[in-house]
Parts: sequence; structure tokens; C-alpha cells
Amino acid sequence: MLSACQLDLGFQGRTLTPEDPTYEEARTVFAAHLDRRPALIVRVAGPADVARVIAHASRTGAELAILGGGHSPAGHGISDGGFVIDLSALRSFELDVAERTVWAGAGLTAGAFTRAAGEHGLATAFGDTGSVGIGGITLAGGIGFLVRKHGLTIDSLLAAEIVTADGRLRRVDAQTEPELFWALRGGGGNFGVVTRLKYRLHPVDMVLGGLLVLPATPDVVAAFVAAAEAAPEELSTIANVMLAPRLPFVPETRHGSPVVLARMVYAGDLEAGRQAIAPFRAVAETVADLVRPIKYPEMYPDEQGSGSAAISRTTFLRRVGTREAETMLERISESSATLASCEIRVLGGAMARVSTEATAFAHRRSPLMVNVGALYDPTTSERSEHAAWVRGLSTELDDGEPGAYVGFLADEGEQRVRAAYPDATWERLAAVKAIYDPDNVFRLNQNIRPA
Repeated sequence: MLSACQLDLGFQGRTLTPEDPTYEEARTVFAAHLDRRPALIVRVAGPADVARVIAHASRTGAELAILGGGHSPAGHGISDGGFVIDLSALRSFELDVAERTVWAGAGLTAGAFTRAAGEHGLATAFGDTGSVGIGGITLAGGIGFLVRKHGLTIDSLLAAEIVTADGRLRRVDAQTEPELFWALRGGGGNFGVVTRLKYRLHPVDMVLGGLLVLPATPDVVAAFVAAAEAAPEELSTIANVMLAPRLPFVPETRHGSPVVLARMVYAGDLEAGRQAIAPFRAVAETVADLVRPIKYPEMYPDEQGSGSAAISRTTFLRRVGTREAETMLERISESSATLASCEIRVLGGAMARVSTEATAFAHRRSPLMVNVGALYDPTTSERSEHAAWVRGLSTELDDGEPGAYVGFLADEGEQRVRAAYPDATWERLAAVKAIYDPDNVFRLNQNIRPA
């Protein structure tokens, strides 16, 4: 237990120990299967607090976790017995409408950022979940609703402020410490604590967006993917092959039957968007069609906690045709999970036009990303059972396309972390790590050890 003198470190933000009434809520992350109890959580007020926690962790040898939105599948935002830097109070939003840029605090969520920018008809490409912290998704790369139109989140990153292991606050960009700036764009939390980020904003106001639900057969899944690949770059899709959950817009007769539940965003002229969506509606008679003109921030609704635990495995694929779709549907029907799915993201477009060497995220030429996932009740079933199912289906689908997306990695071992980076990228990241964090202070992450 920490003593009073140990806590007298001059923090401007709030410190939480296990005795604090808000401690339980503060230590809760989305990886519901984890029950970690940090010795100290510091809800930092700014870079000076961050530097003090880093120094204290370095002196004591304590494990250090960085908590943003808390969505790390491995639960890296929370430490068991160590210190947590909680960024949630860093919510500044300094918008320059004329220049279409913004400096944003790393404690903002993607949803809060998108709503604030949306008031001016502007947006930055984040992911597909509003409660994700902008820092975590940016450092991983960022694959979401605008990936084909405006690229990855990192493709809109102009600069960052970061506190490194030596306690220094650095402002980095393409001209100032460019190697560190390169590493931040896809290298995860290995290099320090990012406190503010500067983004380019894009004109994104009204979009054609929402859910389209189709009955799932191998032919329908394959046709959906083919239509997404052939669609204009203004259209990005995230399609889940699954058994239909009990949702109010899904007819009761369809509950439990195989469906393609797709989130779709066309960021462009609405009439052109209707033409782009038409081939998907023609694939099969729709189960539900909620695609309509909306303000872009409506794609990030408030989320309700499920109380379920999740396990997933992400791979890049070259294709999803009828054979792959048949495998998906067969294995999903065999799963005992509360919800089993294969999420298919068709990539390309703006993301693929950036050089693979330009950022630490290097999988820009991969045509598809598939995330095999299972939600389950941790009180009634064993994680190992669902992990085996996820791993088995992912292995069956693997067609040799290399790589993994570091933002979706759980606690899967060093080999999978290595898979997120080609050899040359890994070696370059390890060299940057050796400069800015030679003692591997920032190791509770998808870790890249210093060269």
C-alpha cells in the first residue's frame, strides 16, 4: 500500500488508491475478463503530471500503464500492482476552422472529437466505436468509416506532443524529430505518453450511412465483399457475418439466423451514394435497411456495456469468396459463444496510396482485414474454449497474406506482435525505441524492445 509521503509528488490531477470510492470504476476497462488492481491511478492534468508519474515508476521499478479509452484487447490500459497514467481529463479541443486543423487532448474519445468537429461539418478518420480514445487508435493506425476516402487516422496526423521516458515534453512532426513521428504512426505506445495530437480535418457533413442487414449465404457474403471492392472510394463498409442478434429492427423470425450486418458510410454526394449502395441492396432481399442521409457523428452512437468478455484474432486476407464465406458460416454455427462473428473490412483507396515506408503501419497494400471474434459470459464459460474456436477459424481463413493489426491484438505473444511489422519496420522501430526508451519503461503494450 502506498503511504502518504509516496503520494506527495506534487500532482495537479487527481490520485486514486484502492481506498478511493471511485477506484473500482477507474480501474475498469473493456477487457472484461481481466481483474487488475493498480496501486495508484493518476488522472493527470497535463504533461508535468505525466513526467512525475514516469519518474516515480522509474525510481521504484513499478509497471506503468497508459489509460486512454480503455479499449486495448489485452487490457494494457491497466496494471496489476503498478501505476496508471489516466489521460481522461486531457480533453482540450483547439480548432482552426480556416486551416481545417485541430489540436486535441489525448483524453478525448473518437465520439466526442467527431461531435465537436461535426459542428463545423468537418471530421478526421477514426475507427468505428465512439468510446475509443483518440490516442490509442491513432498510435495503432486507425481503420474506420472513412478509411477508403481519407485513409487511416495516422494519415491525418500532423504533429504530436509526447512525454518520453526521460520526462521531456517533445513536440514532434515531419520536420522535428521525424523518426519519432514516423514511429508514433503505427508503433503503438512504445515511445512515451502522447498528451496532445494535431490533426488535419476533412469536409464531412451529411453522409449516406447506417446499417444494412442481409440474409447470409456463401454467395451473399462473397457478393457483398465483391461489391465493396468495386465500390467508389467514398464508400467504406464494415460487414459482420454472424447469427442475427435480438435487435428491434431485425424481425423476430430472423433472430438466430445467419446474416450480414454491415455498417456503411458513403462520404460524398448523396445521390451518387444511393447509386453506390444499390448493388448491395440488390444482393438479396434485405432483412433491415437503415442506411439513410445522416450527419456523420450519428455513426458514433452512445454505447451500452454488455457485461460480456471478448476474444478475437485479426488477419489480413487477399480475398473472401464463396469458399471462405462457407467456412465462416459453418464455424459460426458451431460456436457456443453468446455472439460469434467474422468482421470483414474491405480496404484500399486512400489508405493504399500512401507509401508502405511512410509510417510504422506498413500493411497498406492488404486488400482485406478480417477479425474473428467471440463474445461470451465470463461467469458461465471458459475463455480457453472460445479462444480455441477463434484461433481455429482464423487459421482456416489464413491465405498467406502477411501481417496483423496492432490495434486489435490481444495478449497473443511476441510472434503476433512481430507479425504486425515487416522485418525492416521492426528493426527501425527498435532503433527508435533504443533512443527514446532504452530501459523499456513503456513495456505494458504490444512491446517492441529497444535494439
